[in-house]
Amino acid sequence: MTRCWQITAHPRGRPLENSDFELVEIGQPQPGAGEALLKTLWLGFDPAQKGWMENVADYVAPMQIGDIMRGTGIGEVIESNNPDMPVGSLWSGMTGWTEHFVTDGKGFDAVESELEPTASLSVLGLTGMTAWCGLFKIGKPIAGDTIVVSGAAGATGSIVGQLAKLMQCRVIGIAGGAEKCAWLQEEAGFDAAIDYKNENVKERLRELAPKGANIVYDNVGGKILDDMLANIATHARIVVCGGISRYETGDMPAGPQNYFNLIFRRATMAGFIVLDYISEFPTIRKRMVQLIKDGKLTWQEDCQSGFEAAPETLNRLYKGLNKGKQILKI
Repeated sequence: MTRCWQITAHPRGRPLENSDFELVEIGQPQPGAGEALLKTLWLGFDPAQKGWMENVADYVAPMQIGDIMRGTGIGEVIESNNPDMPVGSLWSGMTGWTEHFVTDGKGFDAVESELEPTASLSVLGLTGMTAWCGLFKIGKPIAGDTIVVSGAAGATGSIVGQLAKLMQCRVIGIAGGAEKCAWLQEEAGFDAAIDYKNENVKERLRELAPKGANIVYDNVGGKILDDMLANIATHARIVVCGGISRYETGDMPAGPQNYFNLIFRRATMAGFIVLDYISEFPTIRKRMVQLIKDGKLTWQEDCQSGFEAAPETLNRLYKGLNKGKQILKI
């Protein structure tokens, strides 16, 4: 037997609750021809997971009540009928919230051996790929640009800012709390950080970027996005990556009130789904690994423990408790 977390609700229009999940015991799966049985070692958590539960994200298959909660993770092969997946090897991909799972390897990647395994869920995982693709495909940074990143201390935002610094941009991060803002400047190399919990974001942006932002990388939406749109430069590029602010109420955020500034500044605003660039992930990962080995890129992981803590660990994202990539060690 093995255990898994199943969803019990579609939490639309309200915050996520631990009761939206049920821990159940099921029969342990057995690998067939060409398959391997893996034991889950770590789970990774992303804000988009609530949207998957709500069935508002149409780029992924809808979830039904009783489904195993969808999510990324790292598993170790403990039994194999696949020569490409030997016993003891580690693989990352969509494991789901389950202690054991079977796969033929499709959609999974061998864990990068040069770095700690959990890097495959963070800087080399979807959050790292999202940072790279959003910045370079949509933001298109140029040396001398000023970029403002919301959710800057998160797994995606912190990588965006560091990549922009490597492009010789001036980087301003927006984060919640003095500790996160200090990390952005002292460890991640941001030029400035705004504590949205204790500072006036709109006023501070005008002080820090008097000529406006050339790039806005938004992970938050809502009022923070409005404040950033109020201070954009001519021909600015606004990258719409996420809207974690909506999880405070459960409602979709209202449309930006300052959108007319796109006209005044002749700016562009675009969203993206990182999976559209999946064919480029191997090349991007190699470049990211080299940057890390060269000491040019750092990241944070917030690792909790215990399979029973999965719902609470996901909720840390929506409460702003995580520092960097949220991970759970099983």
